[in-house]
Amino acid sequence: MFESFAACGNSEALLDGVHCLVNALSSPLWDALVWILIGVGLFFTVATGLVQVRLFGRSIKELKGSRQSSGGANSITSFQAFVTGLASRVGTGNIAGVAIAISLGGPGAVFWMWLTAFIGMSSAFAESTLAQLFKVRDKQTGLFRGGPAYYIAHGLGQRWLSILFSVSLIVCFGLVYNAIQANTIVQAVQSAAGMTEAHGVSAEQWNTYKYALGTLLVILAAPIIFGGIKRVARVSEAVVPAMALIYLLVALFVVLVNIGEIPRMFGLIFQDAFNFQAAGSGFVGGLISRAMMHGIQRGLYSNEAGQGSAPNAAASADVKHPVSQGLIQMLAVFVDTMIVCSCTAFIVLLANMPANPDLSGIQLTQAALESHVGAWAQQFLAVVLFMFAFSSIIGNYAYAESNIQYLHSNRLVLTVFRMAVLAFVYFGSVTKVEIVWDMGDLTMAVMALINLVSIVLMYKLVVALLKDYTAKMRMGKDKPEFKLSEHPVLKRKIRSDVW
Repeated sequence: MFESFAACGNSEALLDGVHCLVNALSSPLWDALVWILIGVGLFFTVATGLVQVRLFGRSIKELKGSRQSSGGANSITSFQAFVTGLASRVGTGNIAGVAIAISLGGPGAVFWMWLTAFIGMSSAFAESTLAQLFKVRDKQTGLFRGGPAYYIAHGLGQRWLSILFSVSLIVCFGLVYNAIQANTIVQAVQSAAGMTEAHGVSAEQWNTYKYALGTLLVILAAPIIFGGIKRVARVSEAVVPAMALIYLLVALFVVLVNIGEIPRMFGLIFQDAFNFQAAGSGFVGGLISRAMMHGIQRGLYSNEAGQGSAPNAAASADVKHPVSQGLIQMLAVFVDTMIVCSCTAFIVLLANMPANPDLSGIQLTQAALESHVGAWAQQFLAVVLFMFAFSSIIGNYAYAESNIQYLHSNRLVLTVFRMAVLAFVYFGSVTKVEIVWDMGDLTMAVMALINLVSIVLMYKLVVALLKDYTAKMRMGKDKPEFKLSEHPVLKRKIRSDVW
């Protein structure tokens, strides 16, 4: 690690130096986080009695009845909170991130993405349930807001840690992740327009278009971001389900056309998952294979289970019981990874095309889909990716806004932050892909580590809420309602009058 820091000092270009420093910090952090992530997921799987299996059907039922809110027009429905969370989840990670994981970690990375999602569903349930329990009502808008910063401050009584989490989330989602989304949009457009060096277009010629695309993204994002979280929820509700359905239908076509190759593909995934190639140096890094590292990294980036991001959207929903939204957000992890990410993995692994080390991320997925359905796939995937990634930009912003409000509820501060978000959208559009992805890995690791430790320390609250919910279900109540007055121990921790 110290050698890595020394090497960073020799980098001439500023961005190269920053990139080098980011990698030097990120590598040892991820060596430990991989095991913490798996451990916490397994812990909540056991503590909740395998909630992701036992109440999976109930989570679907909760989602079906989530379009209506008892709070009237000036509230965010449970479904809107679900799609706002899905807007952030379903995007670059599903299309570009999966391809990156496969290209760097091999087909076995897909297995580790699946495993991360399955055990992570219980972590997602825990964090979103806690977010609902400790949510507060915004005095100015009347909307609910909350998330890890709130349950760390009030549930654990650690204000300093809640501030550290908020800052890490603001940097990660408000700035870095939005740079990643913008970067991937620009890459997709470049490939779809045939403006790569393989098509005879030099980097200098492409730069003019790249800067114009960055400016266009800023112009499109600005009115939604400045409209606040209510407008974000409405846009997400309209865009995300339609785009996801279209992408799933195309992936289903690819699978049906290649149905005979499915057994071979699954065999490749499971065989390669345990083909050990160390991902790092040292004792801890040497215990992790490349497939495991890249699969878990990209899986966490995509489904966000346990990361502490989705609870910010979950807290905004108007529901009768905290567990209701916990189950719905748990289902979002399944949709994101088991369905959407698997679609991308199948498209890439079933593709009959020569290996090309120059292709990675979205351009690899585009080339793979082109081999299945023809040249129109380049333009189709560029449009789908644009909608996914653009919805992720506004979904990411919603998370960050909640934490800005937590730190300092001031209109000027919020305006300055919104300008910074747009600046990073432009930065991501014009910079190198490796830099933004690695910055995302580092900031994601910091906030995930804080959140995972925090929710484990509050596991008794999660279990108590789950018992209350299931007990009322057994009493025949179709829509269990949580009443704080029935729980004197919890009442001493909750400062809001929401429940």
